[in-house]
Amino acid sequence: MVKFDYFEAFSRNLGILTKQEQEKIRKAKIAIPGMGGVGGSHLLSLVRQGFQNFIIADDDEYELKNFNRQLGADMNTLGEKKTYAIRKKALEINPNCNIEIIDGFVTEENLDFFLKDVDVALDSIDFFCLDIKRKYFNRAHELGIPIITAGPIGFGTAYLIFDPKTSPNFDEYFDIHDNDTELDKIGKFYIGLCPDSLHKNYVNFAKEEVVTQKKPGSSMAGVNFASGAVISNTLKYILGRGNIKAVPYYHQFDAFENNYICKKNRFGNKNPLQKIKLHIVKKYMSIPEKK
Repeated sequence: MVKFDYFEAFSRNLGILTKQEQEKIRKAKIAIPGMGGVGGSHLLSLVRQGFQNFIIADDDEYELKNFNRQLGADMNTLGEKKTYAIRKKALEINPNCNIEIIDGFVTEENLDFFLKDVDVALDSIDFFCLDIKRKYFNRAHELGIPIITAGPIGFGTAYLIFDPKTSPNFDEYFDIHDNDTELDKIGKFYIGLCPDSLHKNYVNFAKEEVVTQKKPGSSMAGVNFASGAVISNTLKYILGRGNIKAVPYYHQFDAFENNYICKKNRFGNKNPLQKIKLHIVKKYMSIPEKK
């Protein structure tokens, strides 16, 4: 049996990274709350990049409907807890991985524990779970931890980087308030994540049935692009090199439309143009508003 050797396993990273940089990657700690489509892909992709210290959380089990986009989902893991199944796959890549599991979802009560000693936090919380998403982002911001959200949007990704030194916090950028309706919160997150909606010609997340059933369409292509964006920008923070375009900049890449955009969204959702977009999105969804 071949004995695992870290630097041999990740030697093909050299040329893009130095051995000293690979050592920094090995020591870094990453938080990933949610082991669904993007969360599981982020974990396994970062493991293959050489990261080996993580804290993860989830309370769901794998189902057949996960097969189209979740790397941990297969016939052998059906019914298994996502966290334990995906950790097993990660350890098959790098047996030296230290992957701490919170056996449940991230909550306001365990946030500080989840973010303890973390270098970079990633967002893989469900699109519609905005209350805990807000708390997660805002707490990371308070603790000085950069946080990256990259969502699979059609055959591409939209992503934002919240830098605690230069970016507003989540609530400030998205202009979200406690007394907003659920529809307001969903609409504000949607238009703040992808203001230009490069995917609008072939996919629409603002459809009423998507919002009411909370089941947006998804593609493995989008998940892979999201993880690519996460790896690249996580490396920039850990290695201290590269140009980080953090919020108020937003990014969207769509392979189907052959388009990439990176622009500054001045004033976030307080921008008058964003308010017009919110009105259009809410009108299109036409869902009765409830507190």
